[in-house]
Amino acid sequence: MKKIYAIASAVALATAFSTTAQAGATLDSVKKKGFVQCGVSTGLAGFSSADDKGNWAGLDVDICRAVAAAVFGSADKVKYSPLTAKERFTALQSGEVDMLSRNTTWTLTRDTSLGLNFAGVNYYDGQGFLVAKDLGVKSALELDGASFCIQAGTTTELNLADYFRANKMSYTPITFDKSDETVKAFEAGRCDALTSDQSQLYALRIQLKDPGSAMVLPEVISKEPLGPVVAQGDDEWFNIVRWSLHAMLNAEELGVNSGNVAKMMESKDPNIRRLLGLEGIKGKGLGLQDGWAASIIKDVGNYSEAFERNVGMSSPLKIARGQNALWNKGGLQYAPPIR
Repeated sequence: MKKIYAIASAVALATAFSTTAQAGATLDSVKKKGFVQCGVSTGLAGFSSADDKGNWAGLDVDICRAVAAAVFGSADKVKYSPLTAKERFTALQSGEVDMLSRNTTWTLTRDTSLGLNFAGVNYYDGQGFLVAKDLGVKSALELDGASFCIQAGTTTELNLADYFRANKMSYTPITFDKSDETVKAFEAGRCDALTSDQSQLYALRIQLKDPGSAMVLPEVISKEPLGPVVAQGDDEWFNIVRWSLHAMLNAEELGVNSGNVAKMMESKDPNIRRLLGLEGIKGKGLGLQDGWAASIIKDVGNYSEAFERNVGMSSPLKIARGQNALWNKGGLQYAPPIR
């Protein structure tokens, strides 16, 4: 019995040592190379896309920039790796990227079998359908026997199969590796409909030569909570990514934005003072500078600012906040308190 106990203790000690040794490794690596390597999409308007000068922008890109601001005090300390849906998890698992912020759905399978951790939800979405108006279809239930353009390696394929099976309908899938390939095929008439997350459908529709020729059907057939992802095994890095997003949400709730953050340093509100690193736990719990959240707000803005300029009413997509409004404004976005 003593021998068994000794072996068990040794295993537990080795495991604890291994975990401790690994903790903080990502932050150390990021600081050493001087930038965050962030996995993004190959190009999705509003979420992660590059202009002709190679400058990346989007709601997902802003999460990458927020993490860089938290670590370095500058949102510009990021390099981007464009990844297809098939490539994204392998790139994160192998350490090719430090984090993934690429319109990726949080699911049980991905959370438990891929060695990954989802750090939160930066966009609540759901799968829908884009069809040509001249098809004469008003509902997805009228698409029995239709062909669908789909991006491979996504939950979209599985959701479509479930929906058609549940409604006793048939369909023909036509898969592509990249989202821009799906919209080109749809526009060329290679499929009757294009299915993806509704946010992506709005982004793809504006790529059409005549955006007004297509419409998004009313059905939403799935839950698609999208958010940043990190590899398991480094709790410190996981917390940094998670709380970078939470800082943006808390800032919106407290009325702190990129335009007034300097003035807010004079606030007497203890919640604002804790957010800006003026009192409380500051940056110690995350292994960061005390003003980590203030740097995020100054360089990136709060969640509302990021949403509106990238996908909201100030953007070409013009997506309403809806379920992505704060919890106290009828939405689902909710961040734990900084205290």
